[in-house]
Amino acid sequence: MTDVTAIPSLDLSHYLGRWYEICRLPLKYEDEAATNITATYSLNEDGTVHVDNRCFDEDGKPVQALGQASPVDEANSRLKVTFLPEFIRWIPFTSGDYWVLKIDPDYRVALVGTPDRKNLWLLARGPDLSEATREEYLAEARRQGFDLSDLITPRHTGREVTDAMIENA
Repeated sequence: MTDVTAIPSLDLSHYLGRWYEICRLPLKYEDEAATNITATYSLNEDGTVHVDNRCFDEDGKPVQALGQASPVDEANSRLKVTFLPEFIRWIPFTSGDYWVLKIDPDYRVALVGTPDRKNLWLLARGPDLSEATREEYLAEARRQGFDLSDLITPRHTGREVTDAMIENA
């Protein structure tokens, strides 16, 4: 089996902004029944990326996970991400891989995975994606050796977790 490969380079400034989770492989720390899952990326002053993941859990409660991503090289397509509290992020081996495996030229659809093939996300700039585009990106995941038999497709109902919901949660 071939190695998992990230795209040759990623324009990080184009990648920033809101993304909607179209589908993913199961994650031990993410509710399988979560809905309206979004990830918003912005640039920190130190050049790292601020990660703001939001969703509604299986009980309909708003959930937020804040993290930080750092490119591992100049290509910017392979990053390390941590969701630990800021004061303990220095501890070694507490970050995970986040590799951009495929992205369209307009940065509207992205396939992200890990080199161990355990994690995979298909992201889009809107909550809906055509079946043809979805299949094109999942075909790349299969080509790179990902097992998609447990793929989860969260529902998007038009609701989004707002800052006010997080503050009142």
